Amino acid sequence: MFNISLAQWSLHRTLLGVESGGIDWARLEHDLGTDPNNAIRGDMDHLDFITAARRDYDIDAVEYVNTFFFGRAQDQAYLNEMKDRADSEGIQSLLIMCDFEGRPGDPDRTAAQQAVENHYKWIEAAQVLGCHAIRVNVGNGLADPDNQAKWAAEDLRRLAEFSDPFGIHILVENHGELSSNAAWLVGVIRQADHPQVGTLPDFGNFWINESECYDYYQGVEELMPYAKGVSAKSYDFDEDGNETTLDYERLIRIVTSAGYTGYIDVEYEGDRLTEPEGIRATKALLERLRLSG
Repeated sequence: MFNISLAQWSLHRTLLGVESGGIDWARLEHDLGTDPNNAIRGDMDHLDFITAARRDYDIDAVEYVNTFFFGRAQDQAYLNEMKDRADSEGIQSLLIMCDFEGRPGDPDRTAAQQAVENHYKWIEAAQVLGCHAIRVNVGNGLADPDNQAKWAAEDLRRLAEFSDPFGIHILVENHGELSSNAAWLVGVIRQADHPQVGTLPDFGNFWINESECYDYYQGVEELMPYAKGVSAKSYDFDEDGNETTLDYERLIRIVTSAGYTGYIDVEYEGDRLTEPEGIRATKALLERLRLSG
């Protein structure tokens, strides 16, 4: 029905060296901008994430987050080392989730131009690693939604046209603010009107602001026709192994009913379980639902 991959963000505390809820985003962005190769100070090295996916969790595909090798996008030796590590472990590299590079569709069109150009190097890196896609962020909630949809579509199309020779998809995740409004995001994808542009539906990221949340199940259903990846966000589990905040059976049914047979990534983001416990619990639930489906 589908395959299972591991999203690197599932181990972000281990990689960053922070306690639950303890990320200082301003400091992280500053450090990435000034000394990116020394900004990540956790107990796990980025390269060891690849090894851990196979040896600790028996997962054979990964989805990277650019934060953890932010200064290495154009370091061919390092990218080759990543690819060699993945190949030696029998790991397939699927995509790179790109943050801290600006947002296509930014109402500040100069900033948007820079954001588009900032992502070029990640498209090139994705090809070196054997990935099929990068994930970008759009929609900052500060401008008229219709205008911002138009700008986002224009910028995504420009990215896709750049990526065409590399064969890399440009995916947009529901990732806060306007992008968490699935109807708005679907409109952006349609306006972009390019086969390389698609969605990365995330089960949990539907909060538009502190008081407004898009319906999780409706949102996933609306995004699935354009999906080239799926993120199984999880937070906590009961004693029977069921996710306690989301109806996973219903979500998986929506995904598979759309005809999706690609990878669903494990993306644990809870507080009660440790990251290894959360990863294993999410994987076990996906495996159970895959068997029962």
